[in-house]
Amino acid sequence: MSELFSDIWASLTVINVIIFVGAFIFSVLLNIVVIAIVFIKIPANYFSPHYQEDFLPDASWHTRWGAFFLKNLAGVIMIVIGVIQLVGPGQGILSILTGIILLDIPGKRPIEAKLIGRPAILAAANKLRAKYKKEPLVMD
Repeated sequence: MSELFSDIWASLTVINVIIFVGAFIFSVLLNIVVIAIVFIKIPANYFSPHYQEDFLPDASWHTRWGAFFLKNLAGVIMIVIGVIQLVGPGQGILSILTGIILLDIPGKRPIEAKLIGRPAILAAANKLRAKYKKEPLVMD
């Protein structure tokens, strides 16, 4: 086991560390941008039990399926990044919530409502929405 760590330590170079740090900073910034876009674009009543979603209703089926696939892929990536951020720096719970919002899975509404129902998370989301002149999220 110590040989493994010795090999890893020996293989580290300044370039490797710079690439790793750069990739980390890029992923954190990208994560923040995606969180902001999702929370600004969702309707104020998205977390209401009465909300009915119709994704791209006027688009062709090619567009709908392509967007459906990309949206779900982005959701999985956001959840993975969020789990990583739970143990490292970043906004892990918001990232996981954003990933769940992007996924099309049955039974996701109670999970979303439980996460966004936390006062600090709801306040952060509504503060972001207010900055862009959007109505606060409605929790029924």
